[in-house]
Amino acid sequence: MTASLPIAITMGDPAGIGPEIIAQLFRQQPGWSQRCFAVGDLATLRRAAAATGGLLPVALIEQPADVFELPPRCLPVLPAVCMESLAEWGRIDARAGRAAADSIAWAARAALRGEVGAVVTAPIHKEALAAAGIEHPGHTEFLQALAAEHLGRSVAELPVRMMLSNDELRTVLVSIHVSLRDALAAVTTANVLQTLRITATHLARQLGRAPRIAVAGVNPHAGEGGLFGREEIEQIAPAVRQAQAEGLDVSGPHAPDTVFMRARAGEFDVVIAMYHDQGLIPVKYLGLEHGVNSTLGLPFVRTSPDHGTAFDLAGSGRADPSSLIAALRAAMGA
Repeated sequence: MTASLPIAITMGDPAGIGPEIIAQLFRQQPGWSQRCFAVGDLATLRRAAAATGGLLPVALIEQPADVFELPPRCLPVLPAVCMESLAEWGRIDARAGRAAADSIAWAARAALRGEVGAVVTAPIHKEALAAAGIEHPGHTEFLQALAAEHLGRSVAELPVRMMLSNDELRTVLVSIHVSLRDALAAVTTANVLQTLRITATHLARQLGRAPRIAVAGVNPHAGEGGLFGREEIEQIAPAVRQAQAEGLDVSGPHAPDTVFMRARAGEFDVVIAMYHDQGLIPVKYLGLEHGVNSTLGLPFVRTSPDHGTAFDLAGSGRADPSSLIAALRAAMGA
């Protein structure tokens, strides 16, 4: 990211814990009010500040650069959306989905205009997003579409990938929010190779060297030589060979039930997972509190906490901001 620019934090679903973890973030990191700001509904974020206990002044800003003039120990808010009334905590609400989507769109466009250095997104509820008529199933696809529109390209011309990471493990997904049946159909040589190229480019920049990339198989035991499926032989292995021919440090396909442990032990820098749950379960099992979701391939930095809206906790003031703090730190260091 551009260090001289502030970071926009979208409020997430107003009925979930997003606004509260943002308020908790500024309580625990008081100096960040001069580097970051929340994008969303002012009344929702004021309610979140009150729910988290103690004094936390809300500072209204009109443009991103205003944060540089703020004192510490406040919650800076740029009111990009205005809800007619507050969303009820813990309820799926189309109005909340629309407000969350509008906050994301404002922040992404600000990043694309060069007004903010990164975008960090608080959790959204996908059912609320759909109820609001948003056609994209999640942040990754929505941000991809916004960036493609800004650049005058089709979505296919701006491929992106989801990376989940913590201090012990990184994984990048070949497919994201699709059914398992569709995810298996997406295991093609072209998709795996594209994932490898995007991952290598991103991590080379982040690590300062070529990353060691492991590719997971999709079938038990990575297909066991074709006994349990031929995707490894016919689709994954050709992508690995092509990536190796291009000079990438890639190996696989590896047995998916052990490759994540090997990466955690330090053998690899990242694992390419063939579908959503194959990659996310190992990362989330290690703990949600420090997990970070990053979108690779966008023309700006985007990170997010590695958890959802937690409707059961919304309004309680007990939501843990650790993963959001980790996402902010990742954005600052990108």
